[in-house]
Amino acid sequence: MAVLKYEEIAESLRARIAAGEFAPGATIPSGRDLAEQWGVSRATAIKAVDVLRNDGVVVAKQGTGFVVTETPVARPAGARRAGSARILGGMPFLRIGAPDWAEPPTRVANALGISSGVLALRRIRVLQLPDGTPNSCVEAWFPPEIAEAAPRLADTAPIAEGTTRYVRRQTGRFPVEGVDITTVRLATDAEADRLQVAPATAVAVILHTAYDEDGRPLVCEEGVTPSSLFEQVDTYAM
Repeated sequence: MAVLKYEEIAESLRARIAAGEFAPGATIPSGRDLAEQWGVSRATAIKAVDVLRNDGVVVAKQGTGFVVTETPVARPAGARRAGSARILGGMPFLRIGAPDWAEPPTRVANALGISSGVLALRRIRVLQLPDGTPNSCVEAWFPPEIAEAAPRLADTAPIAEGTTRYVRRQTGRFPVEGVDITTVRLATDAEADRLQVAPATAVAVILHTAYDEDGRPLVCEEGVTPSSLFEQVDTYAM
């Protein structure tokens, strides 16, 4: 599939941000400057910046233009159906610890199609409400072949272009299908600590697995949300 010009410009800006050319709080080139640099219309340049704004990579600052966000933005794990929070918007998040290699829980290992005892790369984040309190915690697990081909997944620094785009660039693989499984249980001690709730609080769990065009798993995310904050809305014809 051909990459549209505004997507190419957006990807270039993501790469420059990821490389540290534009640090958090720094102003990116204006739409006029981008239009001149790339030989495109100003509307095309603005559309490229809108892609970054919608992904939470940059924010508008009055009198300055668009600046690189101080806080990365993520969508909740799973719930990718139309009308869900995943579609409607993102949340600021905090990365917890450093990515590490660990043996995933059986449910995650099964989703990734890896055998017992095989290690996967884990990245943990906590999504935040507007007042800074936790909304949900997410453990993202990458199978060995993905993690080894995309070494920046093991870095603590944020991946400005997003993990999906980075993995696609490194491996040529991208998600075409997602499977979400929603269950309920009690929070583990670690989850309760991350979510700042009492031990054994009831939580909703969304196990999301993304598959490429050949049906091979790219990542499995387990998102855990306190029952008091979880809501799922489905809209359908009757």
